[in-house]
Amino acid sequence: MPLIRANDVELFYELAGPAGAPAVAFSNSIGTTLEMWDAQTAALATRYRCLRYDTRGHGRSPVVDRPTAIEDLASDLAGLLDALAIPRAHVVGLSLGGMTAQALALAHPERIDRLVLMATAAHLPPADAWRQRAATVRAQGMGAIVDAVIPRWFTAAYPARQPDRVRPVRDRFLGNDPNGYALCCEAIAEMDLRPHLAAIRLPTLILAGADDPATPVALMEEIRNRLPGAELHVVPQSAHLLAIEQADLVNRHLIKFLDRPA
Repeated sequence: MPLIRANDVELFYELAGPAGAPAVAFSNSIGTTLEMWDAQTAALATRYRCLRYDTRGHGRSPVVDRPTAIEDLASDLAGLLDALAIPRAHVVGLSLGGMTAQALALAHPERIDRLVLMATAAHLPPADAWRQRAATVRAQGMGAIVDAVIPRWFTAAYPARQPDRVRPVRDRFLGNDPNGYALCCEAIAEMDLRPHLAAIRLPTLILAGADDPATPVALMEEIRNRLPGAELHVVPQSAHLLAIEQADLVNRHLIKFLDRPA
C-alpha cells in the first residue's frame, strides 16, 4: 500500500483484485481511512479491481496545507486513476466520499461507469457548524469531538454489540491530523452541488441509512429527485457508516447494481 503522486498531492492507496478486471474506486467518509471499505473489498475483489485510498490529510495521506474544495478532492481521485492507468471505474463514495464522487461525476463523467452514493449530501448546512468543528479540532485535537462524532456513525446498540468493529474506527479517527480533518470540514461548509446535479447522467445507486442523523434519508431523496433515473434504497438498522454496520446488506445491493448488464 504505497504513496503515489496524484493531482500534485501524495495519496496512500491499496489495489486488490484481478489485474484487468473492471475497477471499483472507493472514497471515504470524513474522519475515516480506507479500512472502512474492508467488507466491500472482501466481497468484490474476486472479480473487480478494488481501489481504496486515504483522502488527503487523512490516515497515511499527508496534509495539503491550503484551502480545499470538494472539487479538489474530486481532482485527487481523477489524478489517482490517471497515476494508476485506470481510464474508467465504478465509483463508490460515502459521506465526504459521496460528495467527492458527485463532484467527479460532474467534472469527469467519462471516467465513471456507474456511480454509488451512500449516506451523503449535495449540500450539508449549517456552514458555521462545520467551520466551528474545524476550529475546535485545530485548537484542541481530534479527541475534542470524538465522543460527539462516533455515536452518530452507528446505531445506539451497535458499539456494545460489535466493539471490535467500532474500536478501530474510533482509533483511526483519533489518529487523523487535525488540520487535514479541518480542511475537509471547511470544504463541506462551502459545498453546494445541488444546482448542477441534473447534469449527471450516469447509472446511479443511492443507499441511505434508515437511522442516520448525519445525512438523513431526506437528503438522499433530494439527490435522487435531482438525478434522472437514480435508484434509492434505505438500509434498515443502520446509521451513517452503513458500509460497516450493515456490510452484508450493503454488499448485496452493491453487487446486484455493479453486476447488472449494461
